[in-house]
Amino acid sequence: MAGKTTTKKKSKTYAIVETGGKQYKVSAGDTIDVERLPAEEGSTIEMDRVLLIADGKKVNVGRPTVEGAKVIADVLGEGKGEKIIVFKYKPKVHYRRKIGHRQIYTRLAIKEIVC
Repeated sequence: MAGKTTTKKKSKTYAIVETGGKQYKVSAGDTIDVERLPAEEGSTIEMDRVLLIADGKKVNVGRPTVEGAKVIADVLGEGKGEKIIVFKYKPKVHYRRKIGHRQIYTRLAIKEIVC
């Protein structure tokens, strides 16, 4: 095995959580933007709808959720997404509507994943 070097990858625990009808892959230290949550800036929330937890060696898949698992996150604040233009048009009848929309999101900092 001369000339070959092997490096061990650091195992990183991650989880897949569901909030706002969407699924997010998170690990400790990540920052994610989710649909607006009724939480104050600076508060801590627990997301208990954990669908999967993996630690590099073992994968724990929930049916539908993993029992006793939760993800703890800090609320960093709220923001608005990119502006989306909704343009409705019907030919020959002079019908045109232009509407803009900006989705409000909550930014979360993931602290830890509790199995």
